[in-house]
Amino acid sequence: MTGDRSPSGAPRPSSPSPSDSGSGNHLGDFLRARRAGLGPQDVGMPSYGQRRVPGLRREEVAVLAGVNADYYARLEQGRERHPSAQILDALADALRLDTDAREHLHRLAGTTPGHRFTPPAGEQVGPALRDLIDGYPGAPAFVISHTLDILAANALAQALHSPFGQPDNLARMAFLDPAGRDFYTRWDATAEALAGHLRQAAGPDPDHPRLRALVRELTARSPEFSRLWNAHTVRGKTRAAKHLHHPDVGPLTLTYHAFDVREAPGRQLIIYQAAPGSAAAHALTLLGTLHATSRGTAGGTGSP
Repeated sequence: MTGDRSPSGAPRPSSPSPSDSGSGNHLGDFLRARRAGLGPQDVGMPSYGQRRVPGLRREEVAVLAGVNADYYARLEQGRERHPSAQILDALADALRLDTDAREHLHRLAGTTPGHRFTPPAGEQVGPALRDLIDGYPGAPAFVISHTLDILAANALAQALHSPFGQPDNLARMAFLDPAGRDFYTRWDATAEALAGHLRQAAGPDPDHPRLRALVRELTARSPEFSRLWNAHTVRGKTRAAKHLHHPDVGPLTLTYHAFDVREAPGRQLIIYQAAPGSAAAHALTLLGTLHATSRGTAGGTGSP
């Protein structure tokens, strides 16, 4: 039978048959979520028959990708876990995946070099990198891990994030801290981006202990995060605008740039900038002054 052979025609080795929702089936979960987010009208296909669940049918995705329908079903069910790069590219085209999501799909299947993320020993930031971020006194600069933990921050970044009770993780700050919805004036877009960043982090190593613990906490405490996480949207950090509101200086429109830290894979240096001469630039200067003054006052209080 055709269902017992791979697309190349070779006999298919026997494999376990976990259910569609079997634990550890990260590739199948991703494929199902992205299929559910597309309708026939999105891919130029006619719609026929009553659909019990939203999204494309498995058979429709298989047709679009040019693969055997049974083979695609096996991918979603976790009974086939080693698709070729060519099949993944065809599925990415069929599911209309953007660059980030396409790379994420390949990482889940292990078809890209270095697909297993190995975090650096410990989470300490070396003195050279700390000196680098301190070298931007007029711009908030900080280092994050692949799970969005803030590992180091210069004085202005600390001042910027001072409304948060515990400014330790960007996702926790946005989803769990009450200050998040006021600080991020476009909270919905920020929330979607942060969930997408964590989904991208899950590609290289979906079972990383820190990532699993963070996702477990966010899912349990934030229905919004749970919904976004289950949508399997993937988003990478590069460059974008940030619309913030700080209680001490008011609204801030900034642009951030993200740079990979080559000596520590998975970490990124984030730098926020305001347009020269803008209201945001003046607000950042004021924020830095206020923060320095408050720290000086606090330090002076304890001195003789």
